[in-house]
Amino acid sequence: MTETISTPKPRPARGPRLPFSVALEPRLRIPKWLPWATSLGSVALALLLTALILLYVGGNPLTSFRAIYLAAFGNLGVFSDTLVKATPLILTGLACLLPFRMRLWNIGAEGQFYLGAWGATLIVETLFGKDASPWLFIPLMALSGFGFGALWGFIPGLLKARLNVNEIITTLMLNYIALFFVAYWVFGPWSERGFQMTPTFPRAAWLPRLADYATVFKPFSGLTVHLGFVFAVLACAAVWYLLTHTRFGYEIRLIGDNPNAAQYAGVRIALMTIMVMMLAGGLAGLGGMSEVTGVVHRLQDRISPGYGFTAIIVAWLAKLNPWAVIPVAILFGGLIIGSREIQPSGIARMLQGILLFTLISSEVLNRYRIKFERAK
Repeated sequence: MTETISTPKPRPARGPRLPFSVALEPRLRIPKWLPWATSLGSVALALLLTALILLYVGGNPLTSFRAIYLAAFGNLGVFSDTLVKATPLILTGLACLLPFRMRLWNIGAEGQFYLGAWGATLIVETLFGKDASPWLFIPLMALSGFGFGALWGFIPGLLKARLNVNEIITTLMLNYIALFFVAYWVFGPWSERGFQMTPTFPRAAWLPRLADYATVFKPFSGLTVHLGFVFAVLACAAVWYLLTHTRFGYEIRLIGDNPNAAQYAGVRIALMTIMVMMLAGGLAGLGGMSEVTGVVHRLQDRISPGYGFTAIIVAWLAKLNPWAVIPVAILFGGLIIGSREIQPSGIARMLQGILLFTLISSEVLNRYRIKFERAK
């Protein structure tokens, strides 16, 4: 019996190697200018990638971007429409920002937005007649919208605090529950003659718009921005003050930076988790209230074009700064307005998706330094 010995096959020759290697080195300190620089770079890269895609399919990127700009910022009238779209984005952006500062991932601003809209409608449908004063209607609708949004944030907050259930999954799933919950009411008990909407709210339940005062101030004619934008700006101021000048905000930042140190310092992390998620849900609910009382003037199915999901990008692009949420929300409000003027209308959505991808990728540059080494 002869034993056969197999000889190893020769390895194929490799191509020429690069004269250097790339390594990622963790940053010990992040410069203050770097997150803003990476955000601007992400926007520029997203525009470039979108332009390349448009060129590939035979479109003209300059013409498309110009059409979006003129439709959203071309004159005072369209800019007013942009501010209307930015209002719910500011409030839902804050609803994402607050938990993000504490390393809680609120993906449920969309559902909280819908519950806030439903809570505002509840006041109109059940408690008062059409002749009630707006001084009674609007504050109660705002409180109800905030309260039901907070309730929708309380559920994932409690599950996270008591059972350590992943808040990404719970907040995401609650979006669909909220959507079908509202659909039940607008198709059923509150439906207007079988259509998927409620009857129009009484005039006293509308948020005032600048156009309502055009008889006194002629320049206000045609301007659709409403009182909800003032609510949104005041909410940014409140969140900024909360984070920077209160113990509650200090504990939020401490938990986000170092949970172990926060627990050692005696911070009640479980209670803070519930409270932050409720406050975030309330802000998103206030966004839903402002939409149904300032724009739609009724509750209807699919009142949101995805405000709660776009808010995630708004919060990240603002680098979790409450004041920066305002210009970023205006930018995305302009994309929503501009998408109506170009075909296909999905270009604006595509730009949002690419921007989210580039923003997430840019976090690598914030956390690591790219180091080039000469190959040995």
